[in-house]
Amino acid sequence: MVVSDLTHVRVQQTWHYICILVDLYNREIIGYSAGPHKSAELVQRVFATVKYNLQRLELFHTDRESEFNNTLIDQALAVFGIERSLRKKETHMTMP
Repeated sequence: MVVSDLTHVRVQQTWHYICILVDLYNREIIGYSAGPHKSAELVQRVFATVKYNLQRLELFHTDRESEFNNTLIDQALAVFGIERSLRKKETHMTMP
């Protein structure tokens, strides 16, 4: 299983975003991309940095942010036969 997340870092006076792919089997970063915009394109570019055959990836797990849960990423995953797993929605319990 591969997991991914986005985070931001300050570069001089502006924010930039980093997307990483982590292989949970050995906790290795297998891909990354960075840029000035938090977008699906940033997530899509991370797959181009993986050094081995993407068809070896079976499961891609992320949160439900729009950068991960969209048709651009759906298409990229479908090309390589990678199944998607999204983090479950959090339910908020209310007190009676």
